[in-house]
Amino acid sequence: MECVKSYRPNVAAVILSSKYPEKCEFFIAHRSDIKNAWQFPQGGIDEGETPQEALFRELQEEIGCNTIEILGEYPEWITYDFPETARGKQYPFDGQTQKYFLVRLKECANIDLEAYDIPEFKEYEFVDYESLFQRVTYFKRKVYRRVIDYFIKEGLI
Repeated sequence: MECVKSYRPNVAAVILSSKYPEKCEFFIAHRSDIKNAWQFPQGGIDEGETPQEALFRELQEEIGCNTIEILGEYPEWITYDFPETARGKQYPFDGQTQKYFLVRLKECANIDLEAYDIPEFKEYEFVDYESLFQRVTYFKRKVYRRVIDYFIKEGLI
């Protein structure tokens, strides 16, 4: 008998700084619960919520700011399994299926990692394309490159 895996519906944001298009900088943040884990903001889609609604809610919860403009959306859902070490710790899922959005912070955007009781992230940085892949956690690199390269190919970055 085959084991059926379960995946959590999720949104993820590739955030460009408000300096874009003059300067192309990607927002990455250091998780507060996992040492040396840098990533894009992401989070689950609640029942009855559209991916776009989840995007705005998750950004408000995770970085204290959803003052963004959506530049693009990756056309497919991307599914990945959690690393063995992470399974079962946070969620009863084998992994996540994600909808990626490319967004740009508006000039007036104000990031506040302390906006909620239990901060998801402890620090953040804006980095260039090459630095991004040196910094983000290893198991997300392949997906991040696929998504960003798609946005570049489409002329959105």
